Amino acid sequence: MQYFVVMIDYGRRGREAVVDPEITRREVVSRVASGEYRNISFIHEIIDQSVEDITEDILAEAAVPEIPASGADLQAAQFDHARDLRKHEIA
Repeated sequence: MQYFVVMIDYGRRGREAVVDPEITRREVVSRVASGEYRNISFIHEIIDQSVEDITEDILAEAAVPEIPASGADLQAAQFDHARDLRKHEIA
């Protein structure tokens, strides 16, 4: 059995692992290229009992430039700022 695990990092909001045994490598590349999968921590390919990190290969196939991790931190900071503004609103 072969399947892919795509770990998405949402910064302070946590991480999400997308695991779908029905998805193909081509579909993973397509979702990365379309922007459906963003802030990817890693992509693992599971074949039987073997695990391989294929993050760089998939990103190269999707022709997505590598974005520094600070982008996720900036997004988290924006969420925190918006939450603080709501928290201090006068009712």
